[in-house]
Amino acid sequence: MALKGGTRFSVRFEDVFPAGCALVPDSIVEAQDYNEVTRARTPAVDKLTGVRVWTVRVSDLDPDLAGRSREVAVKISAPVQPVPESSAPFAPVEFEGMTVTPYVGPTGRLAYSYRATGFRSSQPARKAA
Repeated sequence: MALKGGTRFSVRFEDVFPAGCALVPDSIVEAQDYNEVTRARTPAVDKLTGVRVWTVRVSDLDPDLAGRSREVAVKISAPVQPVPESSAPFAPVEFEGMTVTPYVGPTGRLAYSYRATGFRSSQPARKAA
């Protein structure tokens, strides 16, 4: 069986963010597509559902990432802009309906594109005693 480029695989939130994640303040923006022919940007639309796409930036709370970038972008397909339940900066969130698309980036390294159907507030992960 061959996989087509852009194949999305379902993943659990806990597998992507085992220590949880927190919303970066003012980070929910409408995703944009760029047309190289017209050199114009237009609102992005999900190729599978036809619904508008929003980009949400979060900070991965995994302590093993010390010294490395913690910021991750997750694209959410929704007809209207998602709004967080809490206005607190760096509020913990949990994504629903997550998928991942692996791809080879411009540097030749394996990279991942994350998508979700929505998000909700969550309690930060706590370590068992």
